[in-house]
Amino acid sequence: MNDSIHDTDGFSPPVLDRASLDELSAAARTYVEELDRELHRLWGLGRNIVLAWTPAGRGIRVLVIPHYILGEMAARTAGEAADSLQFVDEVIAGNTLTDEEGFDTIAKYFGYEPKRVELSFTPGEDLADDLLEAVVRRYSISYIRNGAVALFDIVGFSLFSPLEQVTQLNSLAYSVNASFSKMLARNLDIQFARSTTGDGFYIWNRDRSVESNVNLYHLMHLVLADNAIARSKGKANTTPRLRASFHVGNHYEFFQSEGLRPTVYSYIVGDVTIELARMIDHALPGQIVVGDFHVDMRENDTGAIKRIGTSEFIERTRQSLSNLEGMELSGENVESIQCYLTGERLDSGQFGVKRYILRDKHGLSRKVYNAKVNIYRSGGGPIYLGFQTGDLDGFVYETEEYV
Repeated sequence: MNDSIHDTDGFSPPVLDRASLDELSAAARTYVEELDRELHRLWGLGRNIVLAWTPAGRGIRVLVIPHYILGEMAARTAGEAADSLQFVDEVIAGNTLTDEEGFDTIAKYFGYEPKRVELSFTPGEDLADDLLEAVVRRYSISYIRNGAVALFDIVGFSLFSPLEQVTQLNSLAYSVNASFSKMLARNLDIQFARSTTGDGFYIWNRDRSVESNVNLYHLMHLVLADNAIARSKGKANTTPRLRASFHVGNHYEFFQSEGLRPTVYSYIVGDVTIELARMIDHALPGQIVVGDFHVDMRENDTGAIKRIGTSEFIERTRQSLSNLEGMELSGENVESIQCYLTGERLDSGQFGVKRYILRDKHGLSRKVYNAKVNIYRSGGGPIYLGFQTGDLDGFVYETEEYV
């Protein structure tokens, strides 16, 4: 693809939420609302999506196509579909903002005439490009490469009464919010997003740096710890029993509709969510499983792109555990945390991490690790999350290997 279209290495999309809007000046909010009205008109109640835009004086040029065009491309014969989908993924993997040359290339490929949107302000001058981008993305689809996602699943959810189900979902939502708040207080920021699965939540991170993905893994620890504490204090069926999976991979993100317009809340679907769902199907109640991945991630301090596998990623999480020390959990300060992938002592005397090969009902296989987290608090008992290798009775897998 022409470099003038997108540079997507380590791209993290801007987010427009209520807090961001409240921080804007009155004039900027007016401009945002004006742009939103024009895009909403072109959106056609969800019939269309915005693929790209470029500034054009006191206005912008936008490429709007019917949403089903992308589905038709995916349904083409294998050879044609591969080329088409690769181009589409390149387009939606970065900013929808492009320069004029890149915009014209995209418009020519799809064969749709760009629309000109006249505005009362000059994009890029009166309103920053990242704000414009955040508004446009609500009417678009994003392709996220190598994004970290955690899945929390409520065990036995369908067996509870509707009122118990609501209570358990609220309890899980509170654990997520409380844990995220604790991380923000430590300046461990992630571009946090979530969507419900019906019996749990996907939680992901729009920033794809190594550090942000590590922080998402730590967030998973805190959510599980908060849930474990709540379960020890709560009454039967009010606090859910959880199992969790974590993986890094590709997915699409699109915004939900509420009434007649998209919201600031989004959904994800793609390879990584499929893998997480298959992994969680095999997990025991209380277990933590981590996918086998080798992906490119961006170093936050240098911006360099580095290939990182599961084992190195977990080692990164171990190195940053000190960031969580002193954090308060249920009134007690965290003294130390241990997190690791489980395994066994080998005949050589070395410790071997076990990797499990799972096979699903479709005959497809995947490799996963079993994870363990121990949280030690001053004045309070330790919190043990996940299982040791010897405690995995009932965990069904095809074969195992040491890495």
